[in-house]
Amino acid sequence: MIDRIWTRHAGRAAICTGIIGAAIYWIMITVTLAQIQTVSGHMPFDMRPAGNGPQDAIAILEGLGAEGCQYYLHRQIPLDTLYPALLAATLIFAMRWFGTRISNDRLVRVGIILSGGAALCDYAENLGIVAMIRSWPDLSDALVYASSAASVSKSVLTTLAFLCLMLILFLWAWRGWSGRPSRPIHHRNG
Repeated sequence: MIDRIWTRHAGRAAICTGIIGAAIYWIMITVTLAQIQTVSGHMPFDMRPAGNGPQDAIAILEGLGAEGCQYYLHRQIPLDTLYPALLAATLIFAMRWFGTRISNDRLVRVGIILSGGAALCDYAENLGIVAMIRSWPDLSDALVYASSAASVSKSVLTTLAFLCLMLILFLWAWRGWSGRPSRPIHHRNG
């Protein structure tokens, strides 16, 4: 029953969550993160895939000042609370949708785990950013490094999840081009 629901609605769900997620990402890139970069004179925490060290964090927070920090907390963080779940849902639904035609269930499961892990790391990064802003100017190196580790982990897991999706799409298309029949979908009753 659950497999049938997944199969029937995964495509629509992937499209819907993808459109909403893309809209939020566009707002973050063109409005909130752009404003944070303009005010601080530095790339925002969210846009540093390689993380940052204590000196970077100090420079960003000093550049933001009290008003910029409040903007980060009340404009960027709420948007970035929605985005990780939408991105993960889009990836998971898309993998599940296209994964019905390939014979590698393990690849789909790994992609789903990577997508969920990326979202969790993004939330950890957000918590780190909030903690750094709230503790400023008494910023601990441990907090900066923990937030940075979450940023790097988010970047790596997101990249791997997208690579999984690309591989699933390739296998899905290959199966269609080669004329091989789709993998039968076994539905469990009940």
